[in-house]
Amino acid sequence: MSRTPIHPIAQRLIWIRGLRSIGQGAMVVDITLYLRALHWSGASIGGVTTVAGLVGAALILAVGVLSDRIGRKPFLLIYEALTILAAVAACLTSHAIILILAIVIAGFGRGQSGAAGPFSPAEQAWLARVVGRSERGRVFSLNNAVGFIGMAIGSLLGGMPDLFHGPTPLADYRPVFVMVAVLSVACATVITFMQEERMAPVAQPQRTNANQKVSDEDSQILRRENRSMMKLAAVNVINGLAVGLTGPMMAYWFSLRYGVSTSAIGLTLSIGFLATGLFSIVNGMMATKIGMVKSVTWMRVIGSLMMLTLPWMPSFALASVLYIMRNAVNRGTQGNRTALSASLTRDSRRGFATSVNALSMRLPSAVGPTISGYLFDMNELALPLILTAVLQLANAGLYQWVFGQYDKKESTA
Repeated sequence: MSRTPIHPIAQRLIWIRGLRSIGQGAMVVDITLYLRALHWSGASIGGVTTVAGLVGAALILAVGVLSDRIGRKPFLLIYEALTILAAVAACLTSHAIILILAIVIAGFGRGQSGAAGPFSPAEQAWLARVVGRSERGRVFSLNNAVGFIGMAIGSLLGGMPDLFHGPTPLADYRPVFVMVAVLSVACATVITFMQEERMAPVAQPQRTNANQKVSDEDSQILRRENRSMMKLAAVNVINGLAVGLTGPMMAYWFSLRYGVSTSAIGLTLSIGFLATGLFSIVNGMMATKIGMVKSVTWMRVIGSLMMLTLPWMPSFALASVLYIMRNAVNRGTQGNRTALSASLTRDSRRGFATSVNALSMRLPSAVGPTISGYLFDMNELALPLILTAVLQLANAGLYQWVFGQYDKKESTA
């Protein structure tokens, strides 16, 4: 059976994600190691990452609601402009205030697989607008795959500081910040020339001429959408905390646990992101066979069990192999999870829906790095990983319980 060609706007959004993810991949490797080279403590590194997450969470809901009204494109341009500004500032000085602002504004080191940070609700809503419901699992998984492949390339490039032996850490890491700025300029250029369809007015509830009450049909649809969004948000809180405990801090953990170089960590993360990108495509295919929700649930369970054993690996080589496998099966489900959240509401509320989805992940995940940073300073290197595994096992069970019926509805649609 032939597949529907991907819409030109969707193709450009996917390419932009790929470009953006290269810079983000480099930052995942380098930002915590750069701060460590500047003699920041684990608690300080985790703290600034937490602040960045909280600021991003504060923006997410506003971006989703406003993008439903005025369009998606302006917000993507704002994100690229802020990233350029942050990268250029980081090139010029290693002053703590400047670095904090750069990390908070651009989300350096959070590993967003090419997504536009707190402006991602606008990006995901734009993509969902031009992709049919039946194709979203495939296209969102492809979008996710491209992002992770870009992260893999970026993680390799994140090993560049090992090639330089400058007089200061800034001299060694400056080429990475320059690369991030250049990539954001390229993304902004592509976005500038993209045409966004005029947004239809947000659908207002129909009212009867007699008593001006909201029609029963619209009221039922609204309540059903709100219930679905609140259920997803509740499930996401557990996963968000789990992601925050380890996601932004894994490069730092490898450095503490095994004492390896930046380039070695970059290679491990790179292969992990590449495997994740490839598995994301596989997971998109699985969604058509066994269902979007079930494909997420089973991979989350397998990934959690791998994370439970990761702290006990006796060597960096074994830990790297296990981490790569765990990343692939766990994070490769991101495309299907995003596709589900984008399918819970009508187009007129999709920006709001993706904001609720992102906000419910970001708020709890913002707390995680501070907790991990303190535990690392106390030499408790295994506990954050164990907590992550337990929380994600619980999340897998809840996800299947709450949304398992969605697969059956799709199969009969």
